[in-house]
Amino acid sequence: MSKENPNCKEVMQHICESLGEDLNSEKCVAIKHHLDNCSGCQSYFKTVELTIDLYKKYNVQLPEDAHKRLMSFLNLSDCDE
Repeated sequence: MSKENPNCKEVMQHICESLGEDLNSEKCVAIKHHLDNCSGCQSYFKTVELTIDLYKKYNVQLPEDAHKRLMSFLNLSDCDE
């Protein structure tokens, strides 16, 4: 990913990877700058955050396979493992 001017595709690929990253890293600073100027990426990021928050808030019982796929898609570790 280019550090100065990431494009939308790079931002989309990095958002889930960077949720646990230091907010002052070069990548996160570049992403924050891009998000400030791109309404499409802002919407995507808010949707990802909301999805993760709702998943954590509601103790939804999913079939094991669906749970593993969701955790993998969201790039989250499963605390129960």
